[in-house]
Amino acid sequence: MSEKKANPAPLGLLGFGMTTVLLNLVHNVGVTPTVDSMILAMGLAYGGLAQVIVGIMEYKNGNTFSTVAFTSYGLFWWSFVALLLLPQQYFLSIQSPSQFAMAAYFLMWGIFTFVMFFGTIKKNRALQFVFMSLAILFFLLAAKSALLAYTSLTTTDFELFTRIIGVEGIVCGASAVYLALAEVLNEAHGKTVLPICPVS
Repeated sequence: MSEKKANPAPLGLLGFGMTTVLLNLVHNVGVTPTVDSMILAMGLAYGGLAQVIVGIMEYKNGNTFSTVAFTSYGLFWWSFVALLLLPQQYFLSIQSPSQFAMAAYFLMWGIFTFVMFFGTIKKNRALQFVFMSLAILFFLLAAKSALLAYTSLTTTDFELFTRIIGVEGIVCGASAVYLALAEVLNEAHGKTVLPICPVS
């Protein structure tokens, strides 16, 4: 008799979604010059560690797509935190990443996310929205960094664009939170409480 396993995906979606909402709410929409310790802590713990754990659990469930997605985005948050913290360690003598480097960083994540979107085609519309909105978010961030790298414009000139990016990021993160809560509530009640529009 096989033991019923819990679905770890909602935990990973919440880790990604809540961290993404907070980052964009505080840093992009709020337009604060630095990312504070609250975001760094969320990136290390909930956005990073929780998603890596979920990726390992999905590996044990034989789910390749979720293994790659959750582990990758968990490690994205760890790498993002490292990008912010490593230059502050004076004994390492590491420079902060250039705008060109950040443009390349966000571009690669955007391409990865866009390709991963096609893995959601046979799943549900809510998951499709999460991946497509995340791909758009990465491409917007890459565009901003590229413009800062190759033009004489400053971050002050991009205040409105930064707020638009922030709003898009909040929508993306909130959609992941919605999907996570929908999966939890739908399973708990044995019926559709929050629709996720599965693909027939």
